[in-house]
Amino acid sequence: MTKAEIRKLYRQKRMDLSAAEKGRLEDLILIQFQSLHLDIPDNIMSFLPIENYNEYNPILIEEYCFFKNPAANLIYPVTNFKNNCLIPVATKEDTIFEVTEFQINEPINGTPVLPISIQLMFIPLLGFDLNGYRVGYGKGFYDKLIETCTGGMLKIGFSFFEPIEINGVNEFDKKINFCITPQRIYQF
Repeated sequence: MTKAEIRKLYRQKRMDLSAAEKGRLEDLILIQFQSLHLDIPDNIMSFLPIENYNEYNPILIEEYCFFKNPAANLIYPVTNFKNNCLIPVATKEDTIFEVTEFQINEPINGTPVLPISIQLMFIPLLGFDLNGYRVGYGKGFYDKLIETCTGGMLKIGFSFFEPIEINGVNEFDKKINFCITPQRIYQF
């Protein structure tokens, strides 16, 4: 399938999930994540789901990371649409988040951090393939950010659905290291 076809199909598949089914799938993804037995690093970049798109919510994974490493710092992206890039921003318990005009929940009073400080990144996606490539919303924001991070950063995607074939992968697309589904962990 082309990236455009994947975006259309998998957005609809996500929207068709009931709240109960989505919650059950997120619980199963947490169990899969726990089975990785990762050493949880200090600097973790996550994301807040776009509620209107019924996106995967990594809150359970974040809580597990804090349980395993109470010193962990959470970093969230702030979208810069003028430069089509993401700015990583460190947050604290008192950080204020605001929903933007694009329905993205972002920190408004966090502290920008250098991308090279990110050790673990959770990456949203609509679909992924068996080679570690993902399909996002089509602007390349995460691919551009990954380009500025260190090679040792671990990149993990989460999907309610199993892998698909992606037609149109190009030199700008960056691979993830793992994609976790409710059924299994894919390592690339």
